[in-house]
Amino acid sequence: MHELLAGRFAVWATAWLTGRTSTDAALDALSDDRAHQVTGLPGTSGAVPLGWALTGLRGLGERRVRLVLPVPGDVRGLPREPRLTALALEAGQAAVGDRVALVPESAGPEVVSWTAVDLEGVPPAPPPVEGSLRAVSGALDLAVGDAARTLARLDLARWHPEVPALLSGLAGARAPGLPPDTDPVALSVLARAQRLSRVLDLAMADSPGGAVTQGQAAARDDALRPLADAVREATVAAHNALPRP
Repeated sequence: MHELLAGRFAVWATAWLTGRTSTDAALDALSDDRAHQVTGLPGTSGAVPLGWALTGLRGLGERRVRLVLPVPGDVRGLPREPRLTALALEAGQAAVGDRVALVPESAGPEVVSWTAVDLEGVPPAPPPVEGSLRAVSGALDLAVGDAARTLARLDLARWHPEVPALLSGLAGARAPGLPPDTDPVALSVLARAQRLSRVLDLAMADSPGGAVTQGQAAARDDALRPLADAVREATVAAHNALPRP
């Protein structure tokens, strides 16, 4: 799975817009050792720092930003704006509000370029059908169980010794870097999804002993697709979960 810059932005922007975190905490969470520049933000000209996007969103009346992880054939959560759809599919992610969406793109080791897409006049996406975190967690567990035979057949532990450790630590994992009031279930779901995403990356790679023919690769991908779908759903649900009142 791509580095989820849009997920980090969606989580912290929502926390800041709803008064659950301070400006300094949000900016600290969003910053790293790269320069983040945003182009196309309504009310600005040229590129502006990512922090400016926070105040820009508030000025536009935004109250919540959601992570969307579109894939070909499934762009749920994206407003029907052709440019946004193309950018988000290419990046594999987008942070979507009601008035503006932001899509990140790595522009080298030192720069992340964000493209803002103005959604004024664009029909909003249908409200997402977001299941409970516990339901998503259960679906993730079922998908892991169903994929176990495929993972064993691929003999991942032989070619990738880190796989057993990734799988054995699923139960107690907690994802770092989210606001302090994040639901503990969301922390658990996201951590498991992140670990399983790494397992999928290894499983999909054509390593020695793995699937190497076109037919084998197709069979492998079909067998692991339910797990990949569950990981994507869990990642979105965890990032978009709001803390309990």
